[in-house]
Amino acid sequence: MVLGSWEAIFQSTLGDGFRVGQHIFPKPQIMGFLLHELIPLEFEHLKPKEWRAEQTAADKDLVYLPDDSFSIEIKTSSHPAQIYANRSYGQEGVSEGKKAKSGYYIAVNFDRWPSISKKPTKKLVKPSIRSVRFGWLDHTDWLAQSAATGQQSALPALVENAQLLTFFQV
Repeated sequence: MVLGSWEAIFQSTLGDGFRVGQHIFPKPQIMGFLLHELIPLEFEHLKPKEWRAEQTAADKDLVYLPDDSFSIEIKTSSHPAQIYANRSYGQEGVSEGKKAKSGYYIAVNFDRWPSISKKPTKKLVKPSIRSVRFGWLDHTDWLAQSAATGQQSALPALVENAQLLTFFQV
């Protein structure tokens, strides 16, 4: 589903036939956003009675309809190996109406676009998925930035390497 979603980004057209990788070269945040949106839609399309995309703030990104405890959060990153979350993931407590931070995760790392001008003169190498991992993470696994202005949580290497099983890696 992840690899298919990645390929779908490059097969899609925007506006008057503009294609990712030919006409536009989205920043990593946009590529991550597209993956984050497409992966649940692919699951929902394949198994509509079992999976659906997030609909409310209380939903995980990918909702397992028969048993919500198996629903999944999706994290994407252009970092070669690490994933990150909002600072709130490393803080205790769940706000009313918000999703729980502990649960199953799909972690996707992908390449950035190489530095290019708006009109590349040589053949551009398409970025690829570096790894796809899956596992259970508790909110206590995330380390929130200590600065009050910090907005990021990260996983210690031990947690990331021990609790996320690699399904795909280049």
